Amino acid sequence: MRLSDGDELPADLIVYATGYGSMNEWAAQLISREVADRVGKCWGLGSGTTKDPGPWEGELRNMWKPTRQPGLWFHGGNLHMSRHCSQFLALQLQARMHGIPTPVYGMGEVHHLS
Repeated sequence: MRLSDGDELPADLIVYATGYGSMNEWAAQLISREVADRVGKCWGLGSGTTKDPGPWEGELRNMWKPTRQPGLWFHGGNLHMSRHCSQFLALQLQARMHGIPTPVYGMGEVHHLS
């Protein structure tokens, strides 16, 4: 990781605790607009409402599972959700590290650009 003063730190993992706001917009600001558009929006099932555009996706978009950007995972929610879902996210990551297949339901096309 390269710091603003030019120093570099070796890192196997970088975690951004961004607080409230659109995860997709944070990805655009912290990484790039191209990555944010490749991933699409986070949260929602595709209920067809203003803030949750369709089509129906059957599972929360881009949460606690791999996204269309390799190596980029989103984790969020309140304390209860974070505590509960972090176990499943960790198990998926560990399985991948050990070469265990972990297919993902609903890795469909991105319909929701930022």
